[in-house]
Amino acid sequence: MWQLPAYDMARLSPFIQRIAEKKQALDALRPLPASVLSRIEETIAVEWTYNSNAIEGNTITHNETKLVVELGITVGGKSLREHLEIHNHQKAIQYVYGLVSQKNSLRAIDILKLHEIVMRNIDDDFAGRIRNAGVRISGANFIPPAAYKASLLLDELVAISQTEFSNSHPILFAAWFHHRFVWIHPFFDGNGRTVRLLMNLLLMRAGYPPAIILKNDRKKYYDALNAANNGKYNKLYLLLLQAVERSLNIYLQGAPGYAIEEEYRIISNLVEETQMPYSAEYVSLLARQGKIDAYKEGRNWLTTKSAVEHYMELRRRKRKV
Repeated sequence: MWQLPAYDMARLSPFIQRIAEKKQALDALRPLPASVLSRIEETIAVEWTYNSNAIEGNTITHNETKLVVELGITVGGKSLREHLEIHNHQKAIQYVYGLVSQKNSLRAIDILKLHEIVMRNIDDDFAGRIRNAGVRISGANFIPPAAYKASLLLDELVAISQTEFSNSHPILFAAWFHHRFVWIHPFFDGNGRTVRLLMNLLLMRAGYPPAIILKNDRKKYYDALNAANNGKYNKLYLLLLQAVERSLNIYLQGAPGYAIEEEYRIISNLVEETQMPYSAEYVSLLARQGKIDAYKEGRNWLTTKSAVEHYMELRRRKRKV
């Protein structure tokens, strides 16, 4: 029987509990009004496309991506490939939403079709086709399996996703699936974009919003994948949990009827204005480690005063025990 790799439950459980509470709050508000849902999904789609492409080296900015997506403009000084990456990724997102609505198990043919969309007019010779030669990944601490093994390993991964998915926490399973796909590296190019789409397909089928790995977390992301290559998954689990919670916050804050008890604020501003006993650097560390309710926008971590106070209270209780 397949099992999810071991992880530090004590470290991850506060995250998992918060996410469960926020998902329950979002589920209670469903179905969201069509206009609200459309606005949120458009915002998420632009962020998803920008960050996923930027991680792979696309230089079109977030604002430019928004203009390309919404107005179909061409950005001066940017390559045709970079524009195609945006258009293709948007079509791939639409394809993923279609797969979610079908509620079928993930199939190998879905993966190939998704990759074909991602690489359309960029590398038509290998779009939607498993690689037929060996590859090396710059900066990675491993060499992907030989080409003749790639198809079989991908089929095994799909089979696990069909039979074992319900036995694991959906977010942790999606993180494991993400790493395993990257390790197999079934395509010559486009693996990263494709697996981030597949990861979100798994999450959305489990009732979560799509999670976005931020471009500013690129180094942390690659470090987490390299750690997973050595069997250490905590960093990758934590990174995806943070991404899911951020998306839940976006949905909840945009949903009518959701009572926001307290606004999330940039940590440095919050610490300065409330005269907390902790420094901004320490509160930011707590946020990065998942010890407080917080999420990231660009390079800034945001949290609430009550989240920090809750952490302080837990610390006081532990000292008394």
